[in-house]
Amino acid sequence: MEEPTTLFSDEDLVDSLPAIDDERIQLEDPEFEMEPFLLGFEDTVRLGCCCPAKEEEVTAEKTKKATTKDRVQAFHLRKSLNLLDKLHEEKDLFIQKTRGELRVCHQRMDLLTKQQESLAAEIATEREANNMAAMGRLQAASRRLHTELENEKDLQSKITAMLKDSENAMWHIEIQKGLFEDVRKRNEEEAEARQRSLEIHAAQQLQKEKETLEKVERNRLLRARKSLHVQKELGLRHQKLVEDAQRNHRVAVKFLKASLGRVREREQKEEMESRRHMKRRMDAVLALKNNITASRETLKKFQAWGQSRAEVAKQKALTEKEVILAQGGDAFKDLFHQRRHQELEAQRRAFEEEQKLRKQEIVSRILKEEAEEEQRKKRQHPPSKTTDQWTLRDKTWKYISDFCEGKTAITTNHLLENEMALHPKLSCLLKVVSSESMQMDLGSISTEEEILAEPDIPGLWSKDYKSYQVSKEDMERKPVGGTKMDKDILARTMEQLRSGVVHKQVVSGREFKGRPFNSKPEVIHFKDFDIGKVYKKKITLINATYTINYCKLVGVEESLKDFIHIDFDPPGPMSAGMSCEVLVTFKPMINKDLEGNVSFLAQTGGFSVPLKCSTKKCSLSLDKELIDFGSYVVGETTSRIITLTNVGGLGTRFKFLLDSEFFEMEEHQPIMKMSSVFTYEDKSFYEKIINSLSEHQLDGDGSSPLDIPSRKESEKLDEAEVSAVASAMTMVPSEEQAEITLGEVTEGEIGPFSSIKVPIIFNPVIPGEVQTKFKVMFKNSHCPTLYFRATGIAVDVPVWVPRAIVDLKICMYDRLYQDSITVHTRSKAALRLKFEVCKELRGHIELLPETGYIQAQSSYSVQLKFLPRHSLPEDAGKYFDQDSRVLEAPMTIWVADQIKPVGFTVQAIVTTSDLEISPLEINFGYCTIYEAIRTEISLSNLSLLPQEFGFVGLPKYVDIQPNDGFGTILPLETLQLDVIFQPIKAKEYRFELVCKSEINRCFKVSCQAVGVHPPLELSHYQIKFSATALYGTTVSTLYVINSHLSMNKLIHSLPRIGSEEATPVGPTSFEFLLPPNSPITISPSVGTVLPGKRCLVQVAFQPVLPHETILEEAIHILNKETETKLFRKETTQRKEQWKQSLPVVRVHNRDRPTRVSTPHTQELQRQELSTSSNEYQAAQATLARTFQGKFDRFVVPCVVASGDIKDRKASEPLSFSPYNTLYLELWCPVVAPSIVVTSNEGKTVVNFGDIAVGHRGIKKITLQNISPEDLAFLVGVLSAESPWPLRSAKPLQKAMFWRDANPGAILLTPREHTATE
Repeated sequence: MEEPTTLFSDEDLVDSLPAIDDERIQLEDPEFEMEPFLLGFEDTVRLGCCCPAKEEEVTAEKTKKATTKDRVQAFHLRKSLNLLDKLHEEKDLFIQKTRGELRVCHQRMDLLTKQQESLAAEIATEREANNMAAMGRLQAASRRLHTELENEKDLQSKITAMLKDSENAMWHIEIQKGLFEDVRKRNEEEAEARQRSLEIHAAQQLQKEKETLEKVERNRLLRARKSLHVQKELGLRHQKLVEDAQRNHRVAVKFLKASLGRVREREQKEEMESRRHMKRRMDAVLALKNNITASRETLKKFQAWGQSRAEVAKQKALTEKEVILAQGGDAFKDLFHQRRHQELEAQRRAFEEEQKLRKQEIVSRILKEEAEEEQRKKRQHPPSKTTDQWTLRDKTWKYISDFCEGKTAITTNHLLENEMALHPKLSCLLKVVSSESMQMDLGSISTEEEILAEPDIPGLWSKDYKSYQVSKEDMERKPVGGTKMDKDILARTMEQLRSGVVHKQVVSGREFKGRPFNSKPEVIHFKDFDIGKVYKKKITLINATYTINYCKLVGVEESLKDFIHIDFDPPGPMSAGMSCEVLVTFKPMINKDLEGNVSFLAQTGGFSVPLKCSTKKCSLSLDKELIDFGSYVVGETTSRIITLTNVGGLGTRFKFLLDSEFFEMEEHQPIMKMSSVFTYEDKSFYEKIINSLSEHQLDGDGSSPLDIPSRKESEKLDEAEVSAVASAMTMVPSEEQAEITLGEVTEGEIGPFSSIKVPIIFNPVIPGEVQTKFKVMFKNSHCPTLYFRATGIAVDVPVWVPRAIVDLKICMYDRLYQDSITVHTRSKAALRLKFEVCKELRGHIELLPETGYIQAQSSYSVQLKFLPRHSLPEDAGKYFDQDSRVLEAPMTIWVADQIKPVGFTVQAIVTTSDLEISPLEINFGYCTIYEAIRTEISLSNLSLLPQEFGFVGLPKYVDIQPNDGFGTILPLETLQLDVIFQPIKAKEYRFELVCKSEINRCFKVSCQAVGVHPPLELSHYQIKFSATALYGTTVSTLYVINSHLSMNKLIHSLPRIGSEEATPVGPTSFEFLLPPNSPITISPSVGTVLPGKRCLVQVAFQPVLPHETILEEAIHILNKETETKLFRKETTQRKEQWKQSLPVVRVHNRDRPTRVSTPHTQELQRQELSTSSNEYQAAQATLARTFQGKFDRFVVPCVVASGDIKDRKASEPLSFSPYNTLYLELWCPVVAPSIVVTSNEGKTVVNFGDIAVGHRGIKKITLQNISPEDLAFLVGVLSAESPWPLRSAKPLQKAMFWRDANPGAILLTPREHTATE
């Protein structure tokens, strides 16, 4: 046995301990960090074996604060002690194990020694027997035992040595533990001290936490009180705000009502104004109609007059030509001279008229000037210093007046010119309509000019001001520009002066010719200026001559002096190439273009710099005039951008529209609306109006004196045409849906130096080429209309689906439905298709495959899978109709390189597959094992499809009818099923009925019942009586059996109720409880049955007619007899009183039966009738004869109780259990009797009266066969004791045919003084 590795000597122990210290230890104390250091076992030993002096030092150090080194040493010390304890335990365990092995070794050695001794004895025995073979065998065994014994001895020595070494090591360990005993105790004391300090610290911490909790609670209460106070303040504030809001609301409502009243008044005024405006429009239309009518008639007249005059002139010319030809002259030459003479005469007359007009104009101007002069003198205008020098205020007012007049004229002229350009035929109509508005505008402008006239100096125009008297010298002053001679003198003088200043420049024999100074920029251009602002520009003048030159500012032109100011300091002599700057300041006062020159004078001659001042203008252009969309598939949508650019400084309003449309950008909307309402449908009549107006305008000079009689003689327009004009004034042309349309931005404002991008949308609908023309109109009259056109080609969709709607009919939830969808293509290349389901239905519908390739001019099939879930109504959303349960799911086929997808719709009516069973729980209650309980359940089909169903897995004691619980239920149908429960033994039943549909769905019904085994039983639980005639009797028998003999449940089942205790063995009583007024008799109805016995019970069925029915029939018979008697009596009276009128008799006769048949009389008769009365018996016979038969079913309960009825007291009832109840079912068919008694008014009782003894009485009776068959009846023999002896003892048998009545006799011979029945 090998020594384990844990067994080592003292040196090994000492050497192994420092290995633990070689590990680097890092403390986890968060207060400080330190580097680990090594601590050897020898240091630990020295620490444990320290002298008393060192112990005193350690004790002193305990009182001080523990240092980091002390903590590390304590940690290593505890680790060394733990290791030492572990080594001690292992060594102790090893020594015990070694000692056990040593004991085992001793036991084996003793056993081997004993075996050797026994072998030695056997060897001696065999040696004596001289059995060499056995002796050799035994010797071999002896040698083997000897070898084993030697081995055991060696093992013993080894184990002994090992045990000795282990004990030595154990001793050394114990010595080491003894050395560390003080240290161990000290560590334990320190641990206890630490534990106590921790407990104290925990108690202190707990106290602090309690104090903190109390403080927190106080703070919480304080916050709660504060929050409550804040809430109260907020409530008060909120209440105040609510009151303020209500008060403000009342005030606002008051003001709102007032405002609404004002708004309503304003709306009423506007409504009245609109009505007046509409009336004016209607009057204008009627006036237009009258003008058109008059113009047409006038034109017709002038046309006829012109034609007749032309024919007369032509006839005259032919006559003259014939005359000239007859005279032999030249007809052509004479005609030419005549026409030439006529033209000259016409020119002369025109010239004379023109001269007259000019003279009249000159005279009118002179008169006007004189009138203005007189008016000016009357108004006493202040004199001006010079007529040519205007003040700044006069110039400003002059500009404003000129600008207003010019704007009005421009606007009006532009309106007419634009209208003439767009619709030439409407120009006359517009002139007629807009003449009044133009006159009103001119009148308003003149009024404003008079109002705006004010003096430059306040008080200048007052009455106290004295006018300035002009002297004669000033009156005779020369004109401003001087005479012609003065101008010539001035020009010659200036030429002489310039000739002295300007001279030629010659350098190196070369004379300079050309512009002496160059200007940068070459043109001074002020663009897009605004009135009132100041603009400045600098120009640079560069000396372009050969040598030194001078430059002097001459000035600007007369037309620019009021707006242009030049700042120029002459620089003096300038060398060639030198430059100087000139500052030009422009202050515009009028809004119009200005042009001129800035003049300079150089040594070599004068030069000028052009100057331009341009107002803001619109410069509009389109980037393209043709938009080509190319080819696109029908249904796709594309757009192109056209850019409208304004490079001018003035913005304007624009509008894009079709070339065929008309729109006026001016503010004169009423005129333009009236002129643009004519549609192409009324083109013919519209052209008639325009032609008539144009002819009237052309011939206006000759047809102006229109007289009233000529208008009255003209024919009127047709009423249809007039209505067409009126409708044309109000209709708006409807725009047809175009394939090339404008985008959202069609009109707006374009600013200066900006651009607008307008989208043009191409949405092809019909295959083919499409072309549309557009135009851009502007509000600014100086901007011409821009035109462009767009073209595109629409190509039909290459991929289509033949079935646009895939109808899946009616589908159920959670059922898979599939269909195949075929896709066709007309493309000549293969296309990639992607089939997509709308995201709302991706969990219910699937198209497989999702992606595919369709070859050129072929078809492709895709599989549609429809598996509707119950969440379909919520998921589908708008695609599912909750009321009709119709699903219309759009499917999409995306084609590569095709924007418009191909769509089709999957349509289905989704219905549920639920079967509803009502009720879901059935309680059969208590039921005996001899009976069955039937209950009804309703099975409803909530689906729109028929479903097959079946109740499967039914227990043996349950049955479902009809068809054993199997069948087919139609859509929305409800079936009534019978569940029959018949227990087989007494216990509590709990089971489920499972109904499965054809799709394997299960619907369950929970059932419970209690089976009862009663102590008695019936031999028959159902009795079917044969057909019994009225007042006949049918008897049937049955037994009540008591089979309960012992309480041994192994022999037979014990009677009990459910799981209760069994009924004891003994006599058991029963009682049949008959229903009231039933024709059933049970005898005996009460009895007791002993164990193992049975009791015979007879059940008799005797049907009779109800007593109430017979009474009613009897009363009816009595009433009938009474009516007959009254009728006879009345007949007699009528014979006696034949003079009386018949109506009175009829009324009298009609009243009598009514009084007889009153309810009070019937009640009295009902009380007087008895069963023995003749009327009662007659009624009974009548009802029996007319009886049709009936069938009754009775269920008679038989209650059971333990005990004998004989043992009970008279007043003590038996304790019948309601659960141990047996039920007897009786089927009772009732038929009419075959034979009835017709004699003695149908009475079935023969009354002989009083007959003396020894005498005899004979009564005859008559029987009638009322059955539909022939009968054979038999009269039986009476008993010997009967008082009715028969004449012969042989029974009387006779055949009786249908409806036959046979008489018979009954003989009565009483033998004693008794009453006999």
